Amino acid sequence: QVQLVESGGGLVQPGGSLRLSCAASRRIFSYNSMGWYRQAPGKEREFVAFITTGTNINYADSVKGRFTISKDNAKNTVYLQMNSLKPEDTGVYYCYISQNGRTWGQGTQVTVFS
Repeated sequence: QVQLVESGGGLVQPGGSLRLSCAASRRIFSYNSMGWYRQAPGKEREFVAFITTGTNINYADSVKGRFTISKDNAKNTVYLQMNSLKPEDTGVYYCYISQNGRTWGQGTQVTVFS
């Protein structure tokens, strides 16, 4: 089973940027989608963005125009570029891959504060 490792989280002020990476442990030959969810303290995990093998992309309304998802097939990695960050973007960001079911990464913390 493929493993996913996220990186790139951190502390940033409102209006700042971060780029998250999600690296798969091995070459991925086929999948339905890869993407990101996030979970704020005391809240349920929520969808952020996904990208399919056909490069179809979808975003949550709350991040449209600010976040960009992309992938590098040669590196087996999916990225989430986050710009114009807001305090409400704070949370643990989880990467996933959907093949036969979903596999999740361990998460990376993003904190946006003044």
